[in-house]
Amino acid sequence: MKKYEGLFILNLNGKEDGVKDALDKISTDITAAGGKIETVQKMEKKAFARIADKRHSSGFYANVIFAGTPTIVAALTKKFSLNEEVFRVLFTLVPEPKAAK
Repeated sequence: MKKYEGLFILNLNGKEDGVKDALDKISTDITAAGGKIETVQKMEKKAFARIADKRHSSGFYANVIFAGTPTIVAALTKKFSLNEEVFRVLFTLVPEPKAAK
């Protein structure tokens, strides 16, 4: 199993108190796909530097670190693209820590 980091931008316009519920749903989806959640870090709401769509000028950021197989990432990308609460998601592979000499 490899370790991945998922950066989520949540679209919760008018539902600022729904961040915890959205993160719980995301964690449940990752676990259901076969991933093992290590940490969930909720960050604050940030305004976008470039606005491509006037309906989305800011979003809540969250970072999720989980372990899983490489096929999980493709399945989760597809699943979260259909979720209206997830505006953007980016998965990256967490590099293995280097041993000290």
